[in-house]
Amino acid sequence: MNGGPAPDPRGDRPAGARRVTRRSLLEHWWVVPVAGTVGAFGYMGWYASNVTFNKRRPGRTAFRAVAAQRVAALADLKEDWAEVEFTYDGRPCTLLRVPRATPGGLVVPVEGGEVPLAAFSRMCTHLSCPVNLIRDQEVMAFAFNYRPPPADRHPQLGCRCHYSIFDPLKGGEAVFGKATLPLPRVQLEVRGGDVYATGIEPAPTPSN
Repeated sequence: MNGGPAPDPRGDRPAGARRVTRRSLLEHWWVVPVAGTVGAFGYMGWYASNVTFNKRRPGRTAFRAVAAQRVAALADLKEDWAEVEFTYDGRPCTLLRVPRATPGGLVVPVEGGEVPLAAFSRMCTHLSCPVNLIRDQEVMAFAFNYRPPPADRHPQLGCRCHYSIFDPLKGGEAVFGKATLPLPRVQLEVRGGDVYATGIEPAPTPSN
């Protein structure tokens, strides 16, 4: 007595075995684009959520000591948002006079008040493109599709490669765009009326 399945008269397949035919494939062709669409939208949703809600705020400073380098004369930084670009530790950087103290910056006492300073690497933490100071709010809105809330309508550091925005008054925090990590900060000292760079935070691994 043969206990196995009855042979298929059309071949050696056991009876009941499912045969994949061109017709069955054509009847279910829609599964492929639907699955692809669902996967694509799922990835886009995850990516949008990641770059919007997983931006990392600057933590405590972690400067790596580098040989001191003169950057500018303090007297040359006469007004808020005065800027001096420089290269330090092989990285393009920027020194800013800012209107108030910022995390990781330096506040210099002067006669009649104080001068807050901040300096950052200009390499975007997304894919290392250079960032530049965007002073015009309309340029920021038109070119970067970003209009800060009223309390933050001041110059920002913007990357023109993928339109990330970093806020100098928040310690270089990424506030818009694909970047999720803050800009590395530069340690500053004032020596005899000159501003020196004396350390810099490590460059983060670029985010995707």
